[in-house]
Amino acid sequence: MDTNHSVEKPVILFDGVCNLCNSSVQFIIKRDKKNKFLFASLQSDYAKENLATSLIEDEDPKSIVLKVGSDQKIKSTAVLTIAKNLSGLWPILYGFIIIPKFLRDWVYDLIASNRYRWFGKKDQCMIPSPDLKSRFID
Repeated sequence: MDTNHSVEKPVILFDGVCNLCNSSVQFIIKRDKKNKFLFASLQSDYAKENLATSLIEDEDPKSIVLKVGSDQKIKSTAVLTIAKNLSGLWPILYGFIIIPKFLRDWVYDLIASNRYRWFGKKDQCMIPSPDLKSRFID
């Protein structure tokens, strides 16, 4: 997908070399029955052109980003907002939004800081299958 294309749908930006992140994207795709979300890696041209530099300048990006128009949600708020839009019982998780952000993000940061050690890392970003390619932005 062209990076200069106007994107109408929410975009989930993730660390493309992180095994946990890639598994999370696969999880979301299976439960996003209405194809609400598009996806892009934090290493992509789309991310470089559309996100605040502070979110992508790190060699080890530690946040998932949910970009909805000009709004950008990060860390636990992004995760809970994504869950709210999935099929099944996953929207129930949005109830955790009542927990103070600093506590939610502390848990998020703990996992994010250890994700390569716990789940591993790829040498390159995931390449989507041909049937999913239309949901990914370069």
